[in-house]
Amino acid sequence: MSGTRRRAKKKVTIIDDVLETYRLWRIRKTLSQMCRDRGYIVSQEELDLELEDFCKQYGTEPSSGKPTRGDLTMIFMHRDNKRNVFVFLPKEARLGIKSLKALFLMMRGLNCTHAVVVIQDGVTQMAKAAIEDFKPLFLVEQFREPELLINITKHELVPEHEVLSDEEKKELLQRYKLKEKQMPRIQTGDPVARYYGLQRGQVIKITRPSKTAGRYITYRLAV
Repeated sequence: MSGTRRRAKKKVTIIDDVLETYRLWRIRKTLSQMCRDRGYIVSQEELDLELEDFCKQYGTEPSSGKPTRGDLTMIFMHRDNKRNVFVFLPKEARLGIKSLKALFLMMRGLNCTHAVVVIQDGVTQMAKAAIEDFKPLFLVEQFREPELLINITKHELVPEHEVLSDEEKKELLQRYKLKEKQMPRIQTGDPVARYYGLQRGQVIKITRPSKTAGRYITYRLAV
């Protein structure tokens, strides 16, 4: 008789389903707010979706597929450039080639080149390589689920941020007679920069409260 035994599959309890439903609701809410703050058109109904309404609409038994992560897929159009962003939650714990191929096919069908992917437990090496290889065609941003359980921009210690348009950036540099290399910087990997989807070369305006001036404004260049 073999000494190796299969590990018994963990039994899902009602509490597990309740907690998972709450997690999925929180993630969806943060994603909706994040897309709105990036300039995408998000309905007020979506932004105001409370846990009770989420449960009525999608169910309260994730272990039985009510809801599935696929049910939480969303697509939003940008109010300025009319381009779409595709929000995708793969069912696999680790994002692999199979899910990535499915994502690219859906994006192509929707004429969409930008996706936000919410990952449970990392990305396989092959999928990482494919994401890099396909960057000229598809931009795939990756967030882990724990990062989206709260909206970091709502924290009282995080000041107001606003991404400048290309024209606003040009006017800023001209007004202060600045070159890009002279500007303070922010890493694209910074949590707030990732929330706003900052790309290299973009400028973000940061407004902080000031006891003397009322407010204090700074600008940072994404690098």
